[in-house]
Order: sequence, then structure tokens, then C-alpha cells
Amino acid sequence: MTGLDLYTATARRASATVIEAYSTSFGMASRLLPPQMRGDIQTVYALVRVADEIVDGPGAESGLDTAACRDVLDALEREVERAMQTGFSADLVVHAFAETARRVGISADQTQPFFAAMRRDLDPVAFADERELRSYVYGSAEVVGIMCVRCFLGGRRLPDAEARRVARGARALGSAFQVVNFLRDLGADADALGRAYLPGLDPAHPTDEAVARVLDRLEGELRLARATIPSLPREARPAVLAAHDLFAALARRIRATPAAKLRSRRISVPRAEKAAIIARAAVGAGLSRSMPARERAARPELAR
Repeated sequence: MTGLDLYTATARRASATVIEAYSTSFGMASRLLPPQMRGDIQTVYALVRVADEIVDGPGAESGLDTAACRDVLDALEREVERAMQTGFSADLVVHAFAETARRVGISADQTQPFFAAMRRDLDPVAFADERELRSYVYGSAEVVGIMCVRCFLGGRRLPDAEARRVARGARALGSAFQVVNFLRDLGADADALGRAYLPGLDPAHPTDEAVARVLDRLEGELRLARATIPSLPREARPAVLAAHDLFAALARRIRATPAAKLRSRRISVPRAEKAAIIARAAVGAGLSRSMPARERAARPELAR
């Protein structure tokens, strides 16, 4: 092992701690991936989360004003671009992401729209129409779905028609994840961060009809994403199915909640139900039967 190999392995372990700390759902679903693919996804998640934290509160809590947070975000983007060109960064999260990006084919075509969306969150948000919303969702979530597909493919290329189909599914799933979170965080986004992402849905006075319209579109995106899972590499399908099903369960719980309560209640899926969803996704793909007994035992979410 070279010095760079050791540094990269350490950077990847650092990225893994981010998903473990911040996301129960994605963390559980990612355990269904084989180790290399799982590590690649963790590097993407870690970078996205760090950027998100710059604009979503910790920066301000540390005493930075909006201009300073913008400077930090801009510096992060520059470091990501430099590391993607050179293959090295002194920032462990950036280094791990750049190593993955260079190997699987993630490029500035994905990172630039992402950072543009993050930059938009530094100012108050009140999207007036669907065009503004879709532009933001593309950068904040859909390109992340594309990054994940690149990790699943590991640098391999699909035929053009199949690649377009998979990209549509990845974008739809990323969009659905993002919009679910808009509904979950309706009150917090509006009150603490000054954000109203969903045109036609007033965060101060959400109505059942307005929420239902958002959910109708969101569930359509989930159906589109679900239909494209069989086109993904076999090893990736259980984890993507699990993530899809976790957010579909969230959408169902949101639909069953009176709109007025969404301001004060963050909807979640109980951990036991999450574990059951993960187990069904694994068993449905034959994963739990085909993996070695030692690895099965190390994944409590597969326990029946």
C-alpha cells in the first residue's frame, strides 16, 4: 500500500462517519451495497452533506454571516474542482469524493449545478413558479442521483438509450427524495431559514389540497424511478429499492397527516418499519440468501 493508498482509505473512512451520523435511512440502505460501491456512495453523501451544512445552520451558528458562509461554500467548490483535476486534497471529505469522481466519471456537469443550488439557499427562498422549483431541485437533488448512478456503474458505460432511461429514473428519485424533505421540514424551513420551496403551498397555512397536489407529483416520480431499478447493475438494486421504499413510506405517512400538523411535526418512519423495509428489499433481490453468513450477521437490518 502506497502513502496515497493509505490516505485515500483514511479519507473514505472519514466519509463513512458522515452518513452514519446524519442519515439513518440512507445509512441502512447503503449497507445493502457491496463494499466498494457502498464506499463510493458514502463519499458522495459526505460531500453533499458538508455543503448542505454550510448553508443550513452550522455555519451561522458558529458566527459566520451570510457573506462568510458564501465564501466558505465557494472555497469548497473550488477545492472540489481542483481535487477532481489533480487527485488530491488536504480535506479528507473532498479527497474521498474526488477520488471516486475521477474513477467513476462524475464531472463538473454534476458538481456545478449542485453548488449553484446550495448557493441559492444562502438567500431567502420563496419560489413563485414551477420553473424556479425545478431548477433548484435539479441542482440540489437530481444531479446527486446521477452521481449515484455513476458510482453504481463504476465507470462503465451503458448504451445511449439505456443510459437516458437510467438517468431519468435517477433524477426522478432524487427529486422525490428532495420534495419529501420539503414537506417534512415545512415549518422549520419557513420559520428558521426563511424558505418556501413549494409554489402554491403556503408554509404558514398549508392545506390538505395543496399537499395532495405535491404528493401526487412526487408519487409519480417514485413510480418512474421504481420502473427503472431493473436497469441498474444487479448489485445496486436492493439498496436503491430500499431507499425508494423508505421514501414511499414517508410519502404515505405525510398523506395521512392533516396538512396543518406538518408545520409542527416532522414525519418519520419508525426504526422497526425501516428495518422491515430494508429486509424486504434485500430478500426480494435474493441478497440475504447469496451473501456470506459472516456478512449477513454483520448487517442487523437483514434479520428476520
